[in-house]
Amino acid sequence: MASPGSGFWSFGSEDGSGDPENPGTARAWCQVAQKFTGGIGNKLCALLYGDSEKPSESGGSVAPRAATRKVACTCDQKPCSCPKADVNYAFLHATDLLPASDGERPTLAFLQDVMNILLQYVVKSFDRSTKVIDFHYPNELLQEYNWELADQPQNLEEILMHCQTTLKYAIKTGHPRYFNQLSTGLDMVGLAADWLTSAANTNMFTYEIAPVFVLLEYVTLKKMREIIGWPGGSGDGIFSPGGAISNMYAMLIARYKMFPEVKEKGMAAVPRLIAFTSEHSHFSLKKGAAALGIGTDSVILIKCDERGKMIPSDLERRILEVKQKGFVPFLVSATAGTTVYGAFDPLLAIADICKKYKIWMHVDAAWGGGLLMSRKHKWKLSGVERANSVTWNPHKMMGVPLQCSALLVREEGLMQSCNQMHASYLFQQDKHYDLSYDTGDKALQCGRHVDVFKLWLMWRAKGTTGFEAHIDKCLELAEYLYNIIKNREGYEMVFDGKPQHTNVCFWFVPPSLRVLEDNEERMSRLSKVAPVIKARMMEYGTTMVSYQPLGDKVNFFRMVISNPAATHQDIDFLIEEIERLGQDL
Repeated sequence: MASPGSGFWSFGSEDGSGDPENPGTARAWCQVAQKFTGGIGNKLCALLYGDSEKPSESGGSVAPRAATRKVACTCDQKPCSCPKADVNYAFLHATDLLPASDGERPTLAFLQDVMNILLQYVVKSFDRSTKVIDFHYPNELLQEYNWELADQPQNLEEILMHCQTTLKYAIKTGHPRYFNQLSTGLDMVGLAADWLTSAANTNMFTYEIAPVFVLLEYVTLKKMREIIGWPGGSGDGIFSPGGAISNMYAMLIARYKMFPEVKEKGMAAVPRLIAFTSEHSHFSLKKGAAALGIGTDSVILIKCDERGKMIPSDLERRILEVKQKGFVPFLVSATAGTTVYGAFDPLLAIADICKKYKIWMHVDAAWGGGLLMSRKHKWKLSGVERANSVTWNPHKMMGVPLQCSALLVREEGLMQSCNQMHASYLFQQDKHYDLSYDTGDKALQCGRHVDVFKLWLMWRAKGTTGFEAHIDKCLELAEYLYNIIKNREGYEMVFDGKPQHTNVCFWFVPPSLRVLEDNEERMSRLSKVAPVIKARMMEYGTTMVSYQPLGDKVNFFRMVISNPAATHQDIDFLIEEIERLGQDL
């Protein structure tokens, strides 16, 4: 086999003869690739050297549709070597695909063409010369395409066009210059796992229909509990449809732990319950209280310091106030990595208060939980091991494809007691295997998506050390950004000091505002800067970063980094682009 630096595997040379950007070399490379890959080289060449959207253009090109495709054959040999036959999608419909009696050939052809569309999208997602977004206003997209559902089926040619169109206008969340949300990046192993999960198309409620997936969930949740610090990984847990639901699970279980009768008798059977969380916490705590009948007025927001961390003394003061009124404190939700500031509440001090007043301690580590994988940064969650429950979203900082959120509970069996309904058509007690692996009855859902496999497969592919390197890199990039802009003309930090997470919060102050006094007029004008720059970013398609107001602070940019594809050059580009787009404001 050729060595990595020579022959077929060599993509460059000092004289440029190995440069695939050279058209002649590209053709030669394609010929070699086709020889070694049995046709896959054709696809690779089309992807690598075909047209792509450029940020400077008004819109991206759509790959030409495939009306016909050569596929194999009519024999029963697998794989076969028969002459190729044409499949004309214009005359085929979904009913011609498997399980149709002659559906194997068109099915293979159709799925291969869908795969080509997906692979082209994947490759372009990492190409910095392509747009992050090809933005159109809602009315423009509604007018440009017919999205309505019809009684009669469309042919497969049209179906493939819908696939292309959908991805053409999708946000490239894996693009190295997409910084808009906490969930970014596109991991290849995670993507493969998600495809496999969809092909398996099963439900997570019993071992009998999801044997491997149920076992992987058991193994993975146990490992996560070990990392939290619970002895031997003891406890319980479940993957849920996002951090908001995981937080609601925690509230539900905490209420049941204190008042188990609420399960049968409802809220009328229990006293007024009060939950506590910081004023910078996620809105899902109030949503959960509303959904569970506890009420949003029963969620007390605790003051934060200037860095966005909960103030323990204010927590204790509010607990005493509530108790004096005859209400019952039942849950404190601390945050490890707040959504905007990326702050970590002081978990040890909060744990002491919860222990003192016998209150359930929950830690919402949806955003910050990934730092537990890093030896350098896990200290920021010191005290998490004392929590009764923890929310941890691997689809955020760990880059697992959406969705992947875990709720971990320290007390084993409590989740089952809280939620089980003993549905006899699913959870028969006389099955021939260990019924502890029928996990569906501890979930609120009946139908539950397989979310564990992509995390498990990525963990096997990267190891804990791979996740650690990913997280350390993202935090280093955030520090790099902070160090550049903290003293740069035209930038003002929202709070002082190096960020604890990858959240970097700042204002860009255009030249016209830099000479104004710090008064109400200046703040009013400054509040309009970030929205305009963000709109221009989207219209040009060059990058995306979020903004928001918070408390008495007017709109500011919140930069977050969770995509391992990002580099120092991408951070530099972001700074230059903000200045370019905001210079005239």
